[in-house]
Amino acid sequence: MRKFLLLITFLLITTFTKAAYLFVPMDESQANHLKAYGVTFWVLEQEVEAEWLLNYRGGSFMFKYLQSFENELIIRGVSYQVISDAEALQIKQSIASPEANMDVMKLEVAPKIAVYSPKSKQPWDDAVTLVLTYAEIPYDVVFDDEVMLEKLPEYDWLHLHHEDFTGQYGKFYATYGRQQWYIEQQREFEKSAQNHGFTKVSDLKLAVVKKIRDFCAGGGFLFAMCSATDTYDIALAADGVDICDFMYDGDPPDRNAQSKLNFDNTFAFKDFKLKINPYEYEYSNIDNQSHERGLNEGNDFFKLFQFSAKWDPIPTMLSQNHELLVKGFMGQTTAFKKQLIKSDVVIMGETKEANEARYIHGTFGKGTWTFFGGHDPEDYRHFVGEEPTDLNLHPNSPGYRLILNNILFPAAKKKKQKT
Repeated sequence: MRKFLLLITFLLITTFTKAAYLFVPMDESQANHLKAYGVTFWVLEQEVEAEWLLNYRGGSFMFKYLQSFENELIIRGVSYQVISDAEALQIKQSIASPEANMDVMKLEVAPKIAVYSPKSKQPWDDAVTLVLTYAEIPYDVVFDDEVMLEKLPEYDWLHLHHEDFTGQYGKFYATYGRQQWYIEQQREFEKSAQNHGFTKVSDLKLAVVKKIRDFCAGGGFLFAMCSATDTYDIALAADGVDICDFMYDGDPPDRNAQSKLNFDNTFAFKDFKLKINPYEYEYSNIDNQSHERGLNEGNDFFKLFQFSAKWDPIPTMLSQNHELLVKGFMGQTTAFKKQLIKSDVVIMGETKEANEARYIHGTFGKGTWTFFGGHDPEDYRHFVGEEPTDLNLHPNSPGYRLILNNILFPAAKKKKQKT
């Protein structure tokens, strides 16, 4: 009898262990939202599926129970619950209800991530590398050499570093043209252009932009922030047109550059006007500048749209958050004038008072792109040379969550492509 009872007990424990799940809430109860993404990514790296519960308690995660998974959650300080198979089923049933604006998205394979960034990158340059490092999500750094050598198809997801794809070195000339870091960066870029057979940096950057376009067309996922958003489209529109002044490429720009732009080439923007003045810290009128916005740090917020989880899963995934009203933050490109956005672009976050979009998305070929205005979600006005943001002070940042939504998105997309 004793052996029989021990056997029954063993079977019950084994059954419970097999049936148990780890539930990671992503609402206000979560102690560290950012590291929760990192743990979920790590689970995928262990070749175990995870489930993204769209619009359920802030976009929670759920995966099967393993002691190693629980240990990882504890080590990283992520809030979680151990739930039974019956409890997991109950959650899924409530999500499946036709009345519920929720859905379950399977995450299968950890995407391979690349960050396009120069060797001379400064610590204040990029929010994405900051949050990837904090969340302990691995990535490779690529730049012009790797792009031109056709390395992009080795990756699923590409982030464009705070970059200027027009070849005007960020239009920093007026303020920083005599700074050593600026001089070294210009020298580095010019040498790279020559190595790839170009006489101008703008020509190399255009070639890079086209390679990235091909990456998207083939099924890649592109994410860009700040000036990498509008300068990407400007470079595409200005294909074959000189828009750079002499301090950038050695000769003046085409006087008729504006009339020669081709907006059919662009991903997101149309009908914009170039800012040709080389001393002006703007590329075009796409960016809603400070004096136009009428906002300050105290009242600068943007609102996330709520999409139908069952019918519009992609923008739903990209907008998962525990807050719908997200505090704004500035950058060289802060926000996008809505009247200059193409009609087929999905606006996921906007500031109505300023008639601007902050967070937009679209498709190109078999792939997708997402543009996010601003530089650093937890530093309203980040200046050159300042210390990078310490994300230990912002583990629940709604703005940084939007970046990490894009990291997990390809894992779900892969599932859809296979079916």
